[in-house]
Amino acid sequence: MSSVSDAEHGCKHGDTICEIRVYEQEVIVVPIFLLASFLVTLVFILLLRYCPERVDRIRPHTSKSTPRRVLHGIDAPPGINVLEHESIALDMPNTYSTFQPPRNYITKTISTGVSNPALKSSPPTSPPPQPYVPSFTPVVQPRELPRQRLPESFNLVSPLTGTFSLRSDTSLSLCRARMENRNVVLRVLNDSADATERHNFLGFASFLTQLGPHPFLPELLGVVSLRAPLVTVVEELENRDLLSFLWQCRQDRVDSPCEMTERRIFTMANQVASALEFLHKKDVLHGNIRARSVLVSKEFTAKLWGLHGVYTRKNTGATQKDNPSMKKWQAPELLVKRPASQSSDIWSFGILLYEMASLGDAPFAEIPVNELLQFHQRGKSLKKHPNCSNALNALIKACCQWKDQDRPSLAELSRKLVSGEKSAPDKVLKASGKINIEQYLQEAGYGETSNYTVF
Repeated sequence: MSSVSDAEHGCKHGDTICEIRVYEQEVIVVPIFLLASFLVTLVFILLLRYCPERVDRIRPHTSKSTPRRVLHGIDAPPGINVLEHESIALDMPNTYSTFQPPRNYITKTISTGVSNPALKSSPPTSPPPQPYVPSFTPVVQPRELPRQRLPESFNLVSPLTGTFSLRSDTSLSLCRARMENRNVVLRVLNDSADATERHNFLGFASFLTQLGPHPFLPELLGVVSLRAPLVTVVEELENRDLLSFLWQCRQDRVDSPCEMTERRIFTMANQVASALEFLHKKDVLHGNIRARSVLVSKEFTAKLWGLHGVYTRKNTGATQKDNPSMKKWQAPELLVKRPASQSSDIWSFGILLYEMASLGDAPFAEIPVNELLQFHQRGKSLKKHPNCSNALNALIKACCQWKDQDRPSLAELSRKLVSGEKSAPDKVLKASGKINIEQYLQEAGYGETSNYTVF
């Protein structure tokens, strides 16, 4: 007989206390342990439901190799600084809002007048848009989380303004901000965006990551992918788009930092050609080479942008739309709706050189869009601009040959640009008068109501 059995037989009949002592583990310890486990689990579930910020403090930090959560089939782009569990840290005293921002979230905290004229001009009495319904499950009410929780914060958020704002995509807002002691541009998806627009927004960020870094492509710094509003963070290039930069160079001001010389044209054009060659090696046609698709840094470094159309064509298999505002930059084969090729980008590159030399004049300004193809068929080309040297003008004509096989390759073009840079003068180029926006839009083929944005 075991000691327990002995003790059991040692208890008098009806001695409850003695029996409890014998079965102490079964009667007291196990039930208490089970009850404690139940209470701990219940508390954690309640915290997870009502206080997610405290749960994040309790959870151990996951390693970088931990798989990220997926939003509507798209993971946050790999290999970049992912901010997927965070939202914008607005420049407010103590807190920032997350999940389902109210209708005036962007307008009040990030000033959507950025480049969204549709929202900016709408009267306060207009009916509100449909609420943003994210594909993930948010909490029922917007919550405010401690600002100190963010490892990266966007401070000093302000509207991104330009020389003029032309855009048709009202689903995006553009802002300037500071992140980790550097200036950045925030591409913010508005709360009115539908599921397709959210999918494309994150897909474009993933596409940029797949392209990989290049010194003459704007750097993608991170994404906010799992909380509203969705944001991509791109480095800021202080002189904005090249077209606006060229127009500023027309201003006869002593304090103007915009000085374009022929040497700088060759330097910046070679930087764009380097980025274009990088894309071509990845079997990517740009299809939108022009001054407005190039961004300029504070140090006058040119970086090729305007890649959203590239992503759209590769993602959907679509061809370039019949857009009148692109025809002045398109090669003749595209005007007759033949497939684009790498030499089509070379033609557009020649038009870019003309824009730089003329300080932002519209190409073929005197030719209506519907007469452009006949103009090319007659063997005519761009007139030599007074700012063009013979070497630069010869390069423009070489790029704009009627037959695509007669145009130089990018390798040959780069060699000529390097050679031209060595012999080009440093004389500051001038152009007569400021640009009249309405006249430019007509001469460039935009029509009366055409819009665009750089980012």
